[in-house]
Amino acid sequence: MDEELSLRKFVPEEEARKTFAKVFDKSTIRALHRLSTKHYFDVLEFVVSTGKEAHVFRARDSSGNYRAVKVYKTGTSEFNSMARYIEGDMRFSRVKSGKRGIVFAWTKKEFSNLTLIANAGVNCPMPLAFFENALVMEFIGSNGEASPTLKERPPKDIGKAYDFVVDALARLLFGAGLVHADLSEYNILNREEELFIIDVGQAVLTSHPEAESFFQRDLKNMAKFFSRLGLKKSEAEMMQDVRARKPK
Repeated sequence: MDEELSLRKFVPEEEARKTFAKVFDKSTIRALHRLSTKHYFDVLEFVVSTGKEAHVFRARDSSGNYRAVKVYKTGTSEFNSMARYIEGDMRFSRVKSGKRGIVFAWTKKEFSNLTLIANAGVNCPMPLAFFENALVMEFIGSNGEASPTLKERPPKDIGKAYDFVVDALARLLFGAGLVHADLSEYNILNREEELFIIDVGQAVLTSHPEAESFFQRDLKNMAKFFSRLGLKKSEAEMMQDVRARKPK
């Protein structure tokens, strides 16, 4: 398969194609080509967010529906820290060694976690498909514009946002059996005051040996965020509010 022809097939804009080719290797292009040919998306349009580990692109399918395509970098320098969240997870006990094996497992893990979170009734991007280091999800935005994070657009109704976070933490913990492990205002999207949990590749099962410490960190992050907004909450108070949501 000719790399340039394959890339042109689903990245039609020349400048976007040049940028993409600089960041991702041939195997990533092949992975995206596979997802494209299976009609999970038709074209990648542009980057909506970038990070050390991954880029997220806005895409469209053949019907014109927006999709989010998250592509993890197989050469990421963060793979050692990724391993911390995979080791101890019984779902991924046979991960291949090396950067690529860790990144592929991380992609599968994010897909699996999104599925569990959605099934628990928590707003998150609906996962559609994954292959190797590429994940196709629901696009969270309005009129084609990606929704900002809570950091970028704080909630108008602080109490309502707090209630969402407490309910989400409870549903993850008691419904999905998960701990987000990196929850903050940077990992919650605000779509016109409707909130969505994102970036869940690191989320761990409650059986993970570090689940409790990760959960305490989530509480600490969110308590600080709401306190800065004027809703003074301690970690202990948030914990109490979460436990109050435990099904009886």
